[in-house]
Amino acid sequence: MSILVVQITIKQWDKSQRTAEHIQQRAAIAKLYPINVPPAVYIFNKQCLIDPHGDDLLGNRVRYSQDDNGKITFDRFQVCLKSKVLDYIGSDKTCRSIGSLDNQWIQCQYDWRYSVYEGGFYYWLYEEVCINVISVNELDENVFLKASPALVFTL
Repeated sequence: MSILVVQITIKQWDKSQRTAEHIQQRAAIAKLYPINVPPAVYIFNKQCLIDPHGDDLLGNRVRYSQDDNGKITFDRFQVCLKSKVLDYIGSDKTCRSIGSLDNQWIQCQYDWRYSVYEGGFYYWLYEEVCINVISVNELDENVFLKASPALVFTL
């Protein structure tokens, strides 16, 4: 049985943290880490391993689900466990195939912002997201450190 490994790094900041110093601090945060269980956790009957890093200021930023056909959905992506293909889910809910995860990994990167209401005020919460994903038969804690991604998908 293969294991889907999803490593996600989220960097979040508000408007007050856009100085050159803040930008340098965020740039120094890695996008690749060894897999350590814990804090990485297995979900969906050990079919998927989630390795979160970075910020999640609002809590539960990324949600994970699995449908009856075995497709795992997270953030803006889905993976069919049978075909081991990663798809991007567009805002119109259409799927676009990115590539195969069968013993090769793909890195997905994008920036986003949210309007947040907190303490009686609205503010922008900015984020930079990096997702590393692979399907493997046996977990290697350095899977993302040993080789370059087969593809870097940027939105």
